[in-house]
Amino acid sequence: MKFRLSLVTRWSALVGTLLAVGIIIALALDHLLPGRPLAVLGICLLCVVPISIITLRSQVQPILSLFRALEGTVTSYRDGDFSFSLHWPQNDELSDLIAAHNALGEVLREQRLDLVQRELLLDTMVQNTPVAMLLVTEPPGAAGRVIVYANVAARQLLFEGHKLEGHALHDVLKKTPALVEALARGGDGLFTAGDGEEEEVYHLARRNFSLNGRRHELLLLRQLTAELRRQEVQTWKKVIRVMSHELNNSLAPLASLAHSGAELVRRGQTERLPQILQTIGERTRHLESFILGYARFAKLPAPRLETIAWADFVAGLAGQVAFRLGGELPESPAHIDRAQMEQALLNLLKNAHESGSRPEDVELHVRRVQDVVRIDVFDRGTGMNDAVLTNALVPFYSTKRSGTGLGLALAREIAEAHGGRITLGNREGGGLAVTLILPA
Repeated sequence: MKFRLSLVTRWSALVGTLLAVGIIIALALDHLLPGRPLAVLGICLLCVVPISIITLRSQVQPILSLFRALEGTVTSYRDGDFSFSLHWPQNDELSDLIAAHNALGEVLREQRLDLVQRELLLDTMVQNTPVAMLLVTEPPGAAGRVIVYANVAARQLLFEGHKLEGHALHDVLKKTPALVEALARGGDGLFTAGDGEEEEVYHLARRNFSLNGRRHELLLLRQLTAELRRQEVQTWKKVIRVMSHELNNSLAPLASLAHSGAELVRRGQTERLPQILQTIGERTRHLESFILGYARFAKLPAPRLETIAWADFVAGLAGQVAFRLGGELPESPAHIDRAQMEQALLNLLKNAHESGSRPEDVELHVRRVQDVVRIDVFDRGTGMNDAVLTNALVPFYSTKRSGTGLGLALAREIAEAHGGRITLGNREGGGLAVTLILPA
């Protein structure tokens, strides 16, 4: 075990040694120069002071060098260089300080290495993801937003593989007017680029955040053409199955009733013909309503936005279906397609009445939350299980015996056409909450 000598002990021994030397010299001179104390003192000082200065300097110089080294390593740490370490040969308090300093440097080196590895992993993932990523901001004094980061997919999609950083966003997007229109609409959404067989469908997602005290926006572009085509095939198959099932359910009874009517006419028994014809008319009207519902869903036009007071809009809804209005309506007007939004909310309110809820428990809430308008339709019906909640917004999915599965799907289509979204969830205490969120 290495012997430990503290700084206090070392310096005390040094001072004591110098005092002892001075006393010995003074006693020796006192015998040589009796009765001359001033001469003895002067000679002692001439002998002891140079020795003391040389001795103290030899002890202080390594400590000063150590302090300069400490200052240099701290400066290196501040600059991000943690490769330096120090050595102190003595076993004293300074050795503990140096050991702690070196341990700190080792921790910082390990953390820096771990951080570099994580940055490398993140950059590899971001650069190799098929999702095109753009980070844009508006620097002080700039005429518009500037791209500060772009991955490989973004460079290949928008700039023929060239570097995008530092370019103005509007200059880069000149060749993709569809993306410019999608950005102008605000919020997330789909847009189509290209023509004919080269037409591609993309999903645009936007996220805003502050970085280094400056507002940034992250743009994510995901190509959905292949996925949408697969989904389109599956949807068409489902449409054909649903329509075939509905047509068979209507045409088989119609054929049977027509045959029965013809047989009764042949026999001259016409008293049952009015009832048969009435049933045929009812089934025909049901089939017509069914076909019209699909046509309306397939031909939904782009919304024509207009400014409407929420009080007038809600009053129009109240004239068509019963509900209880909860809370105060927003003071700022709505910017919606009135006919489409009425259709969406009428579907939601009628579903609430058909859920088994009491009519007085069907509620409508409209309120503004920050930069969105939130419309809630509440009921106290039976709610939905997890499987139904997952598929309720899918077109042609219905749990009702005579349902077409288009009510909620149409409401979702209208909400997304307005740049919003729709969500469903069971309420505590029973019932369903359908929330429609629109940009304010």
